[in-house]
Amino acid sequence: MKFAVLAIALSLAASMAGAQSAGNSTTLNGTVVDVTGAVVVGATIKIHNPVSGLARSAQTDTTGQFSLVNVPFNPYHVTITAKGFSSYSQDVELRSVVPVTISVTLQALVEATTVTVHEEAGDLVETDSTFHSDVDKNLIDRLPMPAESSGMSAAVTAATPGVSADSNNSMHGLGDHAENTISVDDQANSDQTSKTFSNQIPSNSIQSMEVIAGAPPAEFGGKTSLVVKVSTRSGQGVTTPTGSVSASYGSFGTSNTSFDLAYGGQNWGNFLAISGTDGGRFLDAPEFAVMHDKGNLENLFDRIDYQIATGNTIHLDLAWSRSWFQTPQTYDNLNIGVLDPFGNPVPAMDQRSQIKTYNIAPSWSLLLNPKAVFTLGGVVRHDDYHYYPSGDPFSDLGPLNLQRETIGQHRLLTNAGIHADLAYVRGINNMKFGISYQQTFPTENDALGIVDPLLNAPCVNASGTPVAATGVTNPTLCPVGLFPNESVVGSPATGASPYPFFNPVLLPFDLTRGGGLYGFYGHTDVKELALFAQDTISKGNWSFSLGLRGDLYNGFSAARQVEPRFGMAYNIKRSSTVLRISYARTLETPFNENLVLSNNGCDSAVIAALVPCVPANLNPGFRNEFHAGLQQAFGRYLVFDGEYIWKYTHNGYDFSVLGNTPITFPIEWHNSKIPGYAASVHMPNFHGLTAGVVFSSVAARFFPPQVGGLGATVGQNGLPFRIDHDEKFNQSTHLQYQPWQRGPWLAFSWRYDSGQVAGAAPCYGVNPGNDCPASTTLGGEPAVEMFGNGAPLTADEEFEAGFFCGTQHATPTQPLPSVCPTSAFGSTLIKVAAPGTENDDHNPPRIAKRNLFDISIGEDNLLHGDKYKVSLQLTAINVANNYTLYNFLSTFSGTHYVSPRSLTGEIGFHF
Repeated sequence: MKFAVLAIALSLAASMAGAQSAGNSTTLNGTVVDVTGAVVVGATIKIHNPVSGLARSAQTDTTGQFSLVNVPFNPYHVTITAKGFSSYSQDVELRSVVPVTISVTLQALVEATTVTVHEEAGDLVETDSTFHSDVDKNLIDRLPMPAESSGMSAAVTAATPGVSADSNNSMHGLGDHAENTISVDDQANSDQTSKTFSNQIPSNSIQSMEVIAGAPPAEFGGKTSLVVKVSTRSGQGVTTPTGSVSASYGSFGTSNTSFDLAYGGQNWGNFLAISGTDGGRFLDAPEFAVMHDKGNLENLFDRIDYQIATGNTIHLDLAWSRSWFQTPQTYDNLNIGVLDPFGNPVPAMDQRSQIKTYNIAPSWSLLLNPKAVFTLGGVVRHDDYHYYPSGDPFSDLGPLNLQRETIGQHRLLTNAGIHADLAYVRGINNMKFGISYQQTFPTENDALGIVDPLLNAPCVNASGTPVAATGVTNPTLCPVGLFPNESVVGSPATGASPYPFFNPVLLPFDLTRGGGLYGFYGHTDVKELALFAQDTISKGNWSFSLGLRGDLYNGFSAARQVEPRFGMAYNIKRSSTVLRISYARTLETPFNENLVLSNNGCDSAVIAALVPCVPANLNPGFRNEFHAGLQQAFGRYLVFDGEYIWKYTHNGYDFSVLGNTPITFPIEWHNSKIPGYAASVHMPNFHGLTAGVVFSSVAARFFPPQVGGLGATVGQNGLPFRIDHDEKFNQSTHLQYQPWQRGPWLAFSWRYDSGQVAGAAPCYGVNPGNDCPASTTLGGEPAVEMFGNGAPLTADEEFEAGFFCGTQHATPTQPLPSVCPTSAFGSTLIKVAAPGTENDDHNPPRIAKRNLFDISIGEDNLLHGDKYKVSLQLTAINVANNYTLYNFLSTFSGTHYVSPRSLTGEIGFHF
């Protein structure tokens, strides 16, 4: 209660103060004069960050003043040139929304000389205790990416160390499952943003991104494994309409169109971005061949800036998007020759989804004085998700270990919140104080019905195997020769997976026996209140980051926590070295997607009978994380940045998935331990060549028991295990080369992944610590059954995994022998543990290592125009056409292949 009263009091006090600027960027102002004090008109001011590559320029007006707005937080090298004057340069640090003002006096040029200004080694390092990466629009524009990708996620994965690449643009930062906060112009959102959950802002609206992989500052709470601070493009100060129109076409019939326009004056501006995508391979599929994978996406983003008076600004972000896509088919889903329980031919599976998203985020900033800015902002974000089952419900029947029900869903997720903060810069202190309040309203409507006649069969045969027994709905009515599927004397029924005992609760919802659909409805209101205070103290070569955050969470369960944050960095300027350490305590809250289903599912006898669950509320957990890092520049053209991470979480969250459907839900484990390292090496522009390498190794160790949520199948032996996005090593290398300032350019990317943890791969092991239920013998020798996720694998599942037995390889229609000697068993796509060595913690099955190569070539001014330019770009994804997996029958994401080779051509017009 005292916490809430204090929060309200601070909010009211702040609201009587005032504000300035979108929170991830600031303004650099200045005046240029000569030695006599006369203003210098037409002087050119350039700022440049050699690591991110961001460069901006402006000219002084008739009063000798200049202003660069919407500049992302970072250190910059400033150079000022004017005819008849010597060049001037200095470094500036932009770390707060409080505008920075510089005054420059130019010296008259005594004689004509040519002066070249270079950045020094010290410009490549930052005295900052927070490990982060900077991604500029120039990199995003030239980064080879699939035409149908979510550009923001793809760029973060390619340019940020510690991110494990997953299907459908999911990004797992530093061992956690998509525990990311995306802050767009200071509007933070921690809901899921991969393509099967929500829609992202168009990539052509992004000016720059700062991706924090280190200990999060106090202003961020909750899901902070990665904090992506996005600064969007602005039209303020763009006095001539400036924009582009582009169109592309490529493999799988994928087409893209986009339009953007920036226009404004000194006191106002508008930036508009519109884009659309339509293609035949929208999602990453469970087969390398593309089947039933069409999709489209339409996106609109509008940013409005208006300066009411000097230092008094309003800002508005508007976004709307819609996506529609099919659920990709497997060969099993084609249902060739399959009849339903009533003797009718079953058509191929035809599941689809539609997502509509809108976002409204206004803010008001007031410059209280040259050292203080107050900001007040609000947001309403809404996701409307539909998952449509096939028209024929029996088309949705999949393998025994995946989908045995037809399922539909309509899910709404609405966030509404307000935040206020005060930024204050004085001397060595850069302070920020803030409060935020947010309510999240999940609404879930689910409908399901059983389509497998053996899932809830009333009768079994003499061997205990369920039989359809058409017309029988009661075990007491089994015909002669059949037995009740119950635990009764005289019945051979065992109730073992995948054939449980008959459950009368499920009979009304068994479509194979005349039942109808079961409906689940759930709604809740999650309230979150937070207060924070943080200060960065810069003194000499030292930098100290101090922070304190308080979170109050009230969902299905309540939690409150005080979270200290600390960081320290020391710059050894002589060697261009920065040493740093940091610590953060965070409150870990449940994911909001399908939160009600996961939390309350056990209360439904129907759901509890179909999906394993833990009858307990999902409770927020807490985390202690520790970081130690080093940044080292080698001359002017190379900089290394590395960090070691320890994260210890009590009540660790992950996702479980229902078969191969997009329906996933949060689950909670007792605790997790995530140690590892992440690092990058960057080479700033050297004669047209820029290069960057990011690499990491992060362990994601989770410890049973499962303490909340539906549907987990791992960890049942009570021993620690690795989550599916645990990866021993990954790296991304990106090169860009443009030999001339004007002319063609080349971009090349190489992604290496040692392999995430695979699910359901048969293995042999009878030793303590082995988790190999497929273990058996053949002729007295060790062997494995073709068994996974509690049921026999289909021929197609064996084919998807690349399994072979001796010289025989599985095909979509021809399975391997049901039992294979371990000496002959293996996979071309999965690293199967050697007999007796499997361990879910230390030696789990993994996806085989993969190397993916992508290339783009382009010309930004094909016709050498001045005011109007025509661009051309060709992109090749997976140039080598490597046949490889993201994951296989993962408990948390299903089966997905990487994209086959694709080619895309794009033409653009720029004005």
